[in-house]
Parts: sequence; C-alpha cells; structure tokens
Amino acid sequence: MKNYVIGLDYGSDSVRAVLIDTENGDTLASHVHWYQRWKEGKYCKASINQFRQHPLDHIEGLENVIKAVVRESGVNPETVKGICIDTTGSSPVPVTKEGIPLAMTEGFEENPNAMMVLWKDHTAIKEANEINELARTWGGTDFTKYEGGIYSSEWFWAKILHVIREDDAVKKAAHTWLEHCDLMTWLLIDHDDLPSFKRSRCAAGHKAMWHEDWDGLPPETFLKKLDPELASLRNRLYELTYTSDEVAGNLTQEWADKLGLTTHTVVAVGTFDAHAGAVGARIDENTLVRVMGTSTCDIIVSPNDVVGSNTVKGICGQVDGSVIPGMVGLEAGQSAFGDLLAWFKDVLSWPIDNLVMDSALLTEEQKQDLKAEIEKNFIQKLTEQAEKIPLSESIPTALDWINGRRTPDANQELKSAFTGLSLGTKAPHIFKALVNAICFGSKEIVDRFESEGVKINQIIGIGGVARKSPFIMQTLANVLNKPIKVAESDYAPALGAAIYAAVAAGIYPNVIEASKKIGSPFEAEYYPEKTKVGPYAKLMADYKQLSEFVETITNAKHT
Repeated sequence: MKNYVIGLDYGSDSVRAVLIDTENGDTLASHVHWYQRWKEGKYCKASINQFRQHPLDHIEGLENVIKAVVRESGVNPETVKGICIDTTGSSPVPVTKEGIPLAMTEGFEENPNAMMVLWKDHTAIKEANEINELARTWGGTDFTKYEGGIYSSEWFWAKILHVIREDDAVKKAAHTWLEHCDLMTWLLIDHDDLPSFKRSRCAAGHKAMWHEDWDGLPPETFLKKLDPELASLRNRLYELTYTSDEVAGNLTQEWADKLGLTTHTVVAVGTFDAHAGAVGARIDENTLVRVMGTSTCDIIVSPNDVVGSNTVKGICGQVDGSVIPGMVGLEAGQSAFGDLLAWFKDVLSWPIDNLVMDSALLTEEQKQDLKAEIEKNFIQKLTEQAEKIPLSESIPTALDWINGRRTPDANQELKSAFTGLSLGTKAPHIFKALVNAICFGSKEIVDRFESEGVKINQIIGIGGVARKSPFIMQTLANVLNKPIKVAESDYAPALGAAIYAAVAAGIYPNVIEASKKIGSPFEAEYYPEKTKVGPYAKLMADYKQLSEFVETITNAKHT
C-alpha cells in the first residue's frame, strides 16, 4: 500500500495544499484558498504599515484545501500518514489559556490588535529600535547576536511589545502568543496542554532570540527592562523548541472528521515557508535558495563544525535545525521583491481604474473585458519594452526599499528612492530600474554572506517570480555573476512541508534523504551573459551610492 503526506503552505494572500506520493514525489492533488477578509482589505492600514489577518481566514482555508486534495486524489484516508504546516513569519497571534485565538473570542472579533500580526507589518519600528539599543547597552549578553545583530520590527518581541502598549484590553486578555505556524499545528492535534506543546525551532530561533547558549528565550531580567509584561509573558511561552521532522501530535477526531482523514495521521512541528521551500528545492551545503515572491527569503545551510559560534552580521538569524536537523540554517531576505513591481503596476493603473473604468462611454461588459485584457498584458508589455532598452542607454537608479530593508542590516525606516529621471524616462525605463533594484538588493545579500565566510557554490530560485519571469532571472544571473537554477514545483514550500511530514511519519529516516527522493526537479537554468556582467557592475555602483545617501539622510532624520 502506498503512503501519502500533505504539505500546507500559508502565504500572504492564500494557503495552498499538496498531497504527495512519498515513493516518487508525485503531486496527486493541489488546491489554493484565497483569504476572503484579507482580499477585502480588513484590519489593514497600508499608510502606517499595519497588516493584520483574521485567524478565521486561515482556519477556513485549512479545512478547504485539505478536504479538496483528499477528495480530488481519491486516496484511502488511512494512507495519508502525515501533515506539516509552514507559514509566513514572524506572524504572531495572541491566544487564550486554551490556545484559542483572541480574535475568535467575545469582544475581540473585529479588533486588529487581536489578529495575527503579519510578517510585513512594520508598526513596531520604535519597539525594535528599543530592543536593539537595550541589547547593546544593558551590560549583559547581546541576545541579537545570532539574529544578525539587529532585531527587526518584523519579528516576534517587537510586535508583541507594540500591541500590548497600544491596546490594554488585548494585553490583559492574551494569555500567551503563538507564531502562526505553531497556532495552526496546535489547532489540529490531540495535544491539549499548551505549555508542553512543541513550538517551532525555526520560528523561535530566527525571530524570538531563542538559543541554546542562554537556555532558550532571553531572560526575564532583560525583558523586564523593555516592559514588565514581556517578563511575565516569558513564563507563559516555552523553554524547549523542536525541529519539523518531529511529531507534534495526531489529528483530533474532530479535525479528522472535518477533513476526511483519520486520527492515525500525524502532524509534524510547524515551520516557516522559506525554510520549507529550501527543503522542497533540495537544498544542500553551500547552496543559496531564494524564495522569490512578494518578498524574498534567502536560505543557506552549513554544518555546525563550519559555522560553529561564528555569527554572520546583518542577516535574519542562524539556527541549528531550522532547515535541516543537524545543520545550521541561515536566513536573509528582502522586504519587497515582487511587491516593488506590484506597487509600480498600481501606480500606473490609477488612471485606468479612476478614469477609464468610470467612463460613461463604455458599457459594463466592455469595461470588464478591457480590465481583463490589461491585467493579462500589463507586466508582459512592460517586460518586452524594458528588455529592449540597452544598458548603454540612460536608465534611472532605484532602491528596492519600498517596504524597508530586511537584510543586510535590518532597517524598516528606510524608503525607496529614484535618481537619474529625465524627460526621456518612460514607464519601461522605470520598470527596468526597479528590476535592477531588486537584483542589486539580492547582490548585497550574496556579498554579505561571502564576505562573512559563507561559501555559495550554487543558487536555486523558487516561487512565482522565479518561474514566471525569465527577464528577472536573467538579470539576476547577470548581476550576481552566478548561474541560477529554477525549481520546477509551483509549490516548493508546501512540498518541503510534505517532506518534513514524511520524516515525522517515519517513512524516511531524515530530511536529506526524503528531499533527494521527493524534492522538486529543476526546469531551467540561467547563466551570466559575459557582455552584460560589467555594465551591471557599473549600475550596481550607482545603486550603492544612492543607498548610502538615502541611509545617511534617513539616519540623520531619526537622530
């Protein structure tokens, strides 16, 4: 009898599931659910970088996608041996003593502060700055040392500190907080003791300053200097963490009935999407896996005896077992990648949405047809025109910091900027400048890893941008001056989660063997074009000059 596993991948806009044959990695079924409340723009204020999501979007999505893949595949429920969930992060959620999301309790149903604080929420910049200042000056251990030395507003403690200061009701009602990947795992399993629930090593190590060197989370003495409530909260969090090849529990009877499965199905410890994606893309030593979507996450693994106690400055952490158990996982990334291009598309779409679509000269049917045609061809036409612009032509210089800078050296106060605009600058020139910018930001990350002694032999791209935009991938290969492989799977993070599930279920002895057997093959490879490497290096110098200027004036403004 064949065995199957399910991987769930929670992204910013949707959740998708894959049902995988553990013998050969074939995807028997996949399904995507788009978050309804998120699509309606609820609980978010982009003007202040507030991005919150209601847990019901995630719970409804979980039920929808798992039922769909089980039904579509037609497999015997007894043969579905394991489930693993990956999510964005850090995306913490306040919960009750019973582990119920606060937004699902009376009085908090519509309170944004009771929602999940999405990874891209930057309302906690002030709090992150406080954490960084304290870590350097309090006279004890710098608890940011394994987080790249800079704590980000995108991460666990900063977000919680911001919310409890802003909302006393949430502060009093929240018994504890769970990362999104932990919450979804907790809701599924037959384990009913929250204090002993197995929390994600990946989430805790990369975002919550958890490390074995100080026996877990930062001590109360440190947290109390930020806020006494954080010190109190620490005792309601966790001491131990676990890798995603371990079993968190079995499906409850309630969830087994809902999903069309059985209580024999194990649920693995949760993880983050980028780390699961790296596993799905068959990550190996000295390989940089770039998860390329709205933002990027860059993942490398290294043996403990190579990294040791050395720390890489300005990244998003290095954690033993966060990707492959027994190896150190290192994370970096960009706060905006596809998001930068989506922003430009929205800017250009304004006259279409507000003039053409409001025109009395067109019927409603014509408007909808026109809108569909524009949507289909918008980026394609920009890409075609941008590709034709020679590097010798005047191209503006842009920064990719439309949503701040994640790495190297997190600074969410930074903004994007342009220089070199002229009367000859057209939309395709700006588009090309933005593509260059996201590639130059990527180069900064690669340069930082290599300057800190982390060797990169190959690069693998996964995600929508990697698969859909040869123009971006070729530009990236030219800028990095390295070949880049592209994973074939549409759902590499979900596939990686399925690989963890297969190991947790005992079908494979370890993650490396499972990944080699059922990980994604590659569908394309991009090589640097020798005639363009030099010109891109010169454009990169302009990017560095602009970035130094913008960072200088930003820092001056905030001092």
